[in-house]
Amino acid sequence: MRDKYCGFVTKDDIGKVLTLAGWVFRRRDHGGLIFADLRDVTGIVQVVFSPEISKEAHDRAGDIKQEYVLRIVGKVEKRPPETENTNLPTGAIEVYAQSFEVLNTCKPLPFQLDDEDINESIRLKYRYLDMRRPEVKQIFIERSKAYKVTRDYLTSHSFYEFETPFLTKNTPEGARDFIVPSRLNTGNFYALPQSPQLYKQILMMGGFERYFQIARCFRDEDLRADRQPEFTQIDIEMSFVGREDVMGLSEGLIIALYEALKGKKPPELPFPRMSFADAMERYGTDKPDLRFELPLFEMTDLFKGTEFGVFKKTIEDGGVIKSMILKGKTLSRKDLDTAVDTAKEMGAGGLIWMRKDAEGFQSPIAKFLKDDEKSGMEKMLATQTGDVIFIMADKRSKVNEIMGRLRLYIGEKYDLINKNSDKFLWVIDFPLLEYSEEDKRYVARHHPFTSPKDSIKDFKGDYESVLANAYDLVFNGVEIGGGSIRNHRMDEQMEMFRLLNMKEEDAFEKFGFLLEALEMGAPPHGGLAFGFDRILMMFLGLDSIREVIPFPKTQKGTCPLTGAPSKIGQKQLNELKIKSTGENR
Repeated sequence: MRDKYCGFVTKDDIGKVLTLAGWVFRRRDHGGLIFADLRDVTGIVQVVFSPEISKEAHDRAGDIKQEYVLRIVGKVEKRPPETENTNLPTGAIEVYAQSFEVLNTCKPLPFQLDDEDINESIRLKYRYLDMRRPEVKQIFIERSKAYKVTRDYLTSHSFYEFETPFLTKNTPEGARDFIVPSRLNTGNFYALPQSPQLYKQILMMGGFERYFQIARCFRDEDLRADRQPEFTQIDIEMSFVGREDVMGLSEGLIIALYEALKGKKPPELPFPRMSFADAMERYGTDKPDLRFELPLFEMTDLFKGTEFGVFKKTIEDGGVIKSMILKGKTLSRKDLDTAVDTAKEMGAGGLIWMRKDAEGFQSPIAKFLKDDEKSGMEKMLATQTGDVIFIMADKRSKVNEIMGRLRLYIGEKYDLINKNSDKFLWVIDFPLLEYSEEDKRYVARHHPFTSPKDSIKDFKGDYESVLANAYDLVFNGVEIGGGSIRNHRMDEQMEMFRLLNMKEEDAFEKFGFLLEALEMGAPPHGGLAFGFDRILMMFLGLDSIREVIPFPKTQKGTCPLTGAPSKIGQKQLNELKIKSTGENR
C-alpha cells in the first residue's frame, strides 16, 4: 500500500512521487495551504495540501482530523531553508499531496497524544492510543531491540532456545501460584509457572548443555511499581560449569544490553563483587545502591563499658550498636526529628542523633556518654563540624534492615545519590537458608534446588552458617537477576530436602520427576534468570515496570484495556465442575 515509510523519506527522494500511509498526528490550516504531519512507526513526514498542486486534495483536506488513517500520493520537495525542522530526520523535505484516500476515520480522542501529563488509568485503558505517542512507541522499539540483543548474544555463545510449558505442576517453596482448573481431569489443577526452573534443569539432563528462553512467568503476589503478576525473564542454564562460568557469561549479556539501550559501556568493568555478609554489615541490605557511600559503622565494641542504659542493655542482650554519618549538612532540629520519626515508621524502637558543632557533640544523650566514647566516635567516623551521626541499637538483623532503609531515605532526601552514574554489583556467598517468621521454620533463601558451597552431609544444626553457591546481580540498588549452581545428584538434593524438614514421601510426591532424572546421569549444572522488564525499566530510566510492558496490569491486578479478570459463565463453571461460593460478586 506504500512505497516507503514516513520516517525513511530523505533528500534522495526529492523529485520522486511516492505513496505513503499513516496517521495524521497534527493538522494545521494556514489559509492557502494545509499541513499535516503524517506518522507511522518510523517517524513523521510533513505533507502539504496545496490548491496549486491539487485543488481536490486541498479541498478535501479540510475535513481530515487528528488520527485519521490516510494513504497519500505526493511529490517530495525540498523545504525552503527558513522552514526546515532540524528536530526531525525528515525536516529538510516535505511531500506535496497530489491525491489521498481516507482509510479510516477516528472518533474524538479521550486524551491528546502530545499531552505530557495523562492519567495512567486512562492511558492503559486506551493503550493502543498511548502506544502511538512517540516516546511510548520508542520504549517498545527498545524492548524489541533488547530481545534481539539477547538472542544474538546467547546464540553466539552456543545456546539453544526452547519453550517450556505454561500449564505445569503446582510445586511448593516459592511465591503463590496462579491455578488453572482442568476440564479433562476433574478436580485437578494446573499451575502457571513462576519460572521454568525445573524444566530448564530437565533440559540439562536431556543433554543440551546450554539453554535459554525469554520466558513468561506468573506469580500471584501483591503488586508494586516494579512487580507484575505476569512478567518476562531471560532464563539461562548451562552444564559442566561452576559459578565463575555462569557469572562471566551473564555479565557479558548485561554489558551487551547496557551498550544497546544506553549507547555506552558500563562505567566499571568487570563488575565488582561483594559477599552477602559484607553487604548486610556495611549497607544493611543484600542489594546496596553504590551510587553513594554512607556506610554503616559498627560501634558495639566502642560501648562495651558504657553506662548509657539503652546501649548497655542492648549489648547485654546480644544486640549491636551501629551508626551512619551524614557529612556537612548541618541539619536543623526539625530535620533531625523527621529522621527519627521516619526510622520509627520503618519499625525502629528509636533512633539517636548526634550533631557535631564547634563546641562538640549536641544530642539528647551527649551528657550520658563518657569522654573516651565521644572521642572514639570522632576517631572512627572522622567527624567534622556540621556532621550528623545517626545511631541505632537493637538485634543485628533489625538494625541492619532498618538502617539500610534509612540510608536510602537519607540518600534520596539530601541528594547524595549521583543519578548520572550507574553501579553494578555481584553479591555472592548468600546463606543457603533463612528463617521464615510466617512458616516458623528455615526455608530456602533462593529455592530448594540451589547447591551449598560445601557439603551439608555433616550438618550440625547451625542453619545460618551454611552458604549457598548462589549469586545476584544488583544495579543501582535493585536486584536485576540471580541464580545458582544446582544440586545435580539425587542424594545431594535429598539432603537439601531433609534440611528443609521435607519428608521423603512428600519430596517424591512433589518433585519425583526431578529426583528420578537426577539419578539418570544428570550433569553438574547451574544458571541464572534476569528480570527482563526490570532491566528495561532501569536502563531506560523509567519509574514503573508498567511503562515497558505492552499491556500491563494495575496494582490491583486488573487490565484496564480488556477488563480482566472477569466473571465466568455458569455453563463454563459446570464444565469445570466448579461451584462459585458467591463471594465478591
